[in-house]
Amino acid sequence: MNLRDHIRTIPDFPVPGIRFRDITPLVGDAAAFAEAVTLMTRHWIGKEVEMVAAMEARGFIFGSAMAVALGAGFVPVRKTGKLPFRTKSVEYQLEYRNDVLHIHDDAVKPGQRVLVVDDLVATGGTALAVAQLVELLGGQVVGFGFLVELADLKGREVLAGYDVRSEIEFAEND
Repeated sequence: MNLRDHIRTIPDFPVPGIRFRDITPLVGDAAAFAEAVTLMTRHWIGKEVEMVAAMEARGFIFGSAMAVALGAGFVPVRKTGKLPFRTKSVEYQLEYRNDVLHIHDDAVKPGQRVLVVDDLVATGGTALAVAQLVELLGGQVVGFGFLVELADLKGREVLAGYDVRSEIEFAEND
């Protein structure tokens, strides 16, 4: 199955100049969704992943499914005002604005092995922010798993030193 065929491109969303890669057709197709989760999970089997941390909102879709497949717990990483318990936070930069992410301060135990998952890596800023939160709590980031990588934006370079996996690569003109 060619998973690229299940991802549509929306020009100028959420701001002019951004080409948004929409995964909703993929997750709406049971076979494509199952294939994506299988592909994203395969590298991490046997890597002793104890927790999967994923950021809202699309990261939750793949992260929670991968956590179940890996027999791991799930850690939601959210924007300001979305988590009900004490949190740690980090500010980070997106392609088009700054934002803040939060994690419950007891979500990761010192030494726990954590896989960071999102639907897509662009500049790598969001993923790096999640890694910083995990490490702030004493967790060990075992790597990053993405469905889509926007190679032209060089997010992989921002995550240098970590094990980074993606299943589908898009170039700016794709």
